[in-house]
Amino acid sequence: MKVGFIGLGTMGIPMAGHLIDGGHELYLQSRRPVSEELVIKGGHACRSGREVGELSEIIIIMVPDTPDVEAVLFGSGGVAEGLKAGKTVVDMSSIAPIATKDFARRINKLGCDYLDAPVSGGEVGAKQATLTIMVGGSETAFARVKPLFDLMGKNVNLIGANGDGQTAKVANQIIVALTIEAVAEALLFASKAGADPAKVRKALMGGFASSRILEVHGERMINRTFDPGFRIELHQKDLNLALSGARALKMSLPNTATCQELFNACAARGSAALDHSALVKSLEELANHEVSSKAQGKTTA
Repeated sequence: MKVGFIGLGTMGIPMAGHLIDGGHELYLQSRRPVSEELVIKGGHACRSGREVGELSEIIIIMVPDTPDVEAVLFGSGGVAEGLKAGKTVVDMSSIAPIATKDFARRINKLGCDYLDAPVSGGEVGAKQATLTIMVGGSETAFARVKPLFDLMGKNVNLIGANGDGQTAKVANQIIVALTIEAVAEALLFASKAGADPAKVRKALMGGFASSRILEVHGERMINRTFDPGFRIELHQKDLNLALSGARALKMSLPNTATCQELFNACAARGSAALDHSALVKSLEELANHEVSSKAQGKTTA
């Protein structure tokens, strides 16, 4: 298929690469210069979203936030200007569910289908094509795009109508944030109590407390490897979606709010661009202690 891909960042580059490797013709556009790696593979660099819309049957968007998606779709020279009836727009960004429903209605009026298909799995999942993809939209559009999803992910699910994919992603980010916080508290407690957190983590991996976050992010906390797979500032954005949604639904998400405050504290100290596992740094400040096998008894003062 002729596929457009807009948004070639940490996630977008490997995702687009998998589509090229799968034999599809890619039309590429990004705020940065299009990756030379993708051009060498056979991708075509485009000057605008409109050009991508004109040349592609299916247009995939992978940008940071709700305003970015709106600009890509409906801004001057945007995708909508290049669409004709029968095309499909797929937003794989993580954005507001309510805005998603509005974007879908506007694209549908042009005679085109719209899918919201946010992902989970981070940079590693994007590179290994093991992303979880949560999709909102019609069954017909989903079936059309499913072969592309299968090249980028391993767990692909149609959740429901437009907006439901984004709702599922917000739920995912609530769970991820709370689990990161729980792992950070547990390893910090073990470390300050004098136990080797690496050995504690290894023991817990064999029990009911085992999780992917304990496995991957627990190791990051112990080894102090906070180069981003998924940045704190992006998780802040996702939790803002959760908390604003909760207000609209007249419900409370108390522990989500606590995690957001811990992320906020990290950002205030200049750590917004670190991996979200660096949430542990906020708890370390409160405990005056650093989680590290090499720093038993070490304080952060």
